[in-house]
Amino acid sequence: MNNVSSAAPAGPRRRDNPVVVVGGGVIGLCTAYYLAAEGVPVEIVERRSIGSGASWGNAGWVCLSHSAPVPSPGVIGYAARSLGRPDSPLYLRPRPDGQFLAWLWRFWRSSSPHRFRDGYQAVADLNRPTFQLFEEMAEAGIETTLHRPGMVHAFLTAGAAGHHLDIQRQMAAGRYEVPEEPVVGPSAHACDPALSPAVKAAYLVEGEGVVDPAAFVRALHAALGQAGVKVHENVEVTGFAGSSGPVEAVLTSQGEIACSGVVVAAGMRSVNLLGAMGLRLPLQAGKGYSFTVDLDPAPLHCLYFGERRVVASPMGGATRIAGTMELSGNNNRLDWRRIVAIARASRRYLGPWFDEPDDLMSLIRDPWVGGRPFLPDGLPVIDRVPGRENAYVASGHGMLGVTLGPATGRRLTEYVLTGRRPQALTPFRFDRLTS
Repeated sequence: MNNVSSAAPAGPRRRDNPVVVVGGGVIGLCTAYYLAAEGVPVEIVERRSIGSGASWGNAGWVCLSHSAPVPSPGVIGYAARSLGRPDSPLYLRPRPDGQFLAWLWRFWRSSSPHRFRDGYQAVADLNRPTFQLFEEMAEAGIETTLHRPGMVHAFLTAGAAGHHLDIQRQMAAGRYEVPEEPVVGPSAHACDPALSPAVKAAYLVEGEGVVDPAAFVRALHAALGQAGVKVHENVEVTGFAGSSGPVEAVLTSQGEIACSGVVVAAGMRSVNLLGAMGLRLPLQAGKGYSFTVDLDPAPLHCLYFGERRVVASPMGGATRIAGTMELSGNNNRLDWRRIVAIARASRRYLGPWFDEPDDLMSLIRDPWVGGRPFLPDGLPVIDRVPGRENAYVASGHGMLGVTLGPATGRRLTEYVLTGRRPQALTPFRFDRLTS
């Protein structure tokens, strides 16, 4: 890992006090890892156990080809058609909540073609060194579990495959390789042994990767312990000392932690934490679902089921099937109908791996729902907290937490150490949310 400049950070701080990272998911752990690697004393505070939030049950993709913001042309119409349909890949349940309605309005404004292109460009630029950063972690002894089997995009019709490939080619813009044409016809399902003959078109994007997110989090946790980083689990952050200016201490359910700085990387919890600093962060939970199943044959690649927007990941000898975006409030209530919907959608591409929905109870493991934090423009906020010269925030990564975790941690560490915002973080400023 290349060292960043160790110039003094902006504002006074006690260098013998730690930077406190609030949040023990992938984003918080990666940030703590890079800070510690630069010799900064670090402590982590997590209100539950490490990696217990949205980091735990996701599909584990580390990829370039699926790193676009969720607000995109046509997505609002798609969401409108999902009203009252809990089996829809994008499920919107309206609520009489002014903040939620305002969020939806801003989401709609962000779905224009030019805003989508700008957002995708911003994520792509931040994402550029991702695979290199994972390689460097592995060289440092962290068992990232990353392997790069590539991603097969599978479709039930040739038309859908061609349309999706055309869009993806435009988005790739030379950043990654895509094939000239999809494989069409009876041989399409041979692109991966798990695909059924119902798949009529498919194509492979080579080099895309997958990790076991829980194992990756455990490995980061262990590495941080070896580096002397103190981790406080099952500890709630209740506020911050200092009514304005630098944060002097982090207030917790088990006492006060004097700090030289603070990084808020607590997913949906970041709303309340920044609220304690007098700031509003317009996050909504985009609930995703997953489960694990043993398939025979199991997929060899990451799989994307195009028409249904469901994914499958080879993971530890098993298969994790995941999908859906549910906007139904900031909660982690598991709606079993969503699990059934994902399973049914996958059955069209994987063949009849179950007969009736009642069979799922005995076939699947670890059914999971997680509230992935989304800002209305689909981009994270990675910036210094306005008015708090030694406080930073990294939240709102949505479905891209695993992919963007190392890049976020690396760039944010550079910001903390130098006091200068890296160019790659310019699109993720806090003030864009108030303009």
